[in-house]
Amino acid sequence: MPQESRVTVPLLDVLEVFIQAFTDDEGELHGWQIVKSTGRSGPTVYGVLDRLVDAGWISGRWEEENPQPNRPRRRLYRLTPDGVASARQLLAERRPRLAAGRPSQPGFAPGRRLRSVFAGEQG
Repeated sequence: MPQESRVTVPLLDVLEVFIQAFTDDEGELHGWQIVKSTGRSGPTVYGVLDRLVDAGWISGRWEEENPQPNRPRRRLYRLTPDGVASARQLLAERRPRLAAGRPSQPGFAPGRRLRSVFAGEQG
């Protein structure tokens, strides 16, 4: 991410979710999973996702078709190799407790929320 970009709490929250998904080998995430995992609003999360795509930290693609009938296709996101390294470095600098295996905020556990979001999906 360019040096002039602001590092915000929502950005760090979204990066935590991506790193947790990468660590758990969960693959791609869609926006709603990230919204639910972070507890942030949709516009906030999608703004962060746009910034991360522009910076080359994540890539996005549209589903071929939604596995659930009568639902629109979802946009799926994945960390790029540069994004993995950069996100880990930024989180280590800004949220050192994460590197020690403790949640960065009281009550915030993106991995736990993310697993519950995946478990609740059908198809």
